[in-house]
Amino acid sequence: MTKTQPHVGVVSTGIYIPDRFMTAEEIAARSGVPLDVVKRKMGILRKPLPGPDDGTAAMGIRAAQQCIERAGIDPESIDLVIYIGEEYKEYLLWTAGIKTAHAVGATRAWAFDTQLRCGTWVLGMKLAQALMLSDEGVNTVLLAGGYRNVDYINYANPRVSFMYNLGAGGGAMLLKKNYGRNRVLGSDIIVDGSLSETVGVRGGGTLAGLHNHDDSLYQLDVFDVDGMKSRLNAVSTQRWVDVVSRACARGGYTTRDIDYLAILHMKRSAHEGLIRELGIPVERAIYLEEYGHIGQIDQILSIHLALERGLIKDGDLVVGVSAGIGYAWGATAIEWGPVGARQANDHSAG
Repeated sequence: MTKTQPHVGVVSTGIYIPDRFMTAEEIAARSGVPLDVVKRKMGILRKPLPGPDDGTAAMGIRAAQQCIERAGIDPESIDLVIYIGEEYKEYLLWTAGIKTAHAVGATRAWAFDTQLRCGTWVLGMKLAQALMLSDEGVNTVLLAGGYRNVDYINYANPRVSFMYNLGAGGGAMLLKKNYGRNRVLGSDIIVDGSLSETVGVRGGGTLAGLHNHDDSLYQLDVFDVDGMKSRLNAVSTQRWVDVVSRACARGGYTTRDIDYLAILHMKRSAHEGLIRELGIPVERAIYLEEYGHIGQIDQILSIHLALERGLIKDGDLVVGVSAGIGYAWGATAIEWGPVGARQANDHSAG
């Protein structure tokens, strides 16, 4: 592939992490879960908590401002802003993407919000790539959003123990058409509707009613513990393998070609099991034990940290993998470095 062929490239990333943290010791004390289990099994050493000024969209805006600064571009050159943060944000029935565009100075951009729970970064990448390659007026796209679903966690509810890792933060990624570097190969998503009503927040929805003041309804909960557990145990690993394989195949690769895996935070055994299933060395995926799970920001955070630590280099195949309640599994593959660099390296090696 030459640089003249249409493609979408990653220009920069931005991250905002609040300066307040909850430690493993605090999680253990509030939940009654043994500290060793929190640290070793759940894989949480600490996780960020939102401060008084850390609104969901506000955190995404801070990350977006950093992302734009790192890219060295005029924000007026941005054509589209896609909000990829949570729908739990500053206001109900509100489009955070429009606020984000205004706040960062993207005065020419149009904007919208999109949502697939913790799979929203993958969805945003898929939408952005499709729009950029099909619309001549969309050349530069900003993905940005925040996450603070930690507010909905009741540590006295063992049904949501797998979500004790939820934290807070913001992330952003800037994409440019025909950038010549960091080519987005493509994204794939699989959903399973049989799990669509297993997890959620009842309060504030039309079923519970807007004016229902039962505080217990305004918490994340698992509506069908046994059904969710049995179904996920049966299908989840294979769904992840399938989406990652299909994303890699968009560039003619297999999972064995992955050089870095930007993976969401989950319990340690699941993290290690998926890496092993994909045939990826453990050092090629950062385990986010000092951040917990910041929803759809995890993949941006992982790539951001990997670049800072020198774990991603030109010619690498980088894959971001996610999962969101609903249930959705997703993956996006990116060929890092100058377009064609990996093929050139492979040819030289041959």
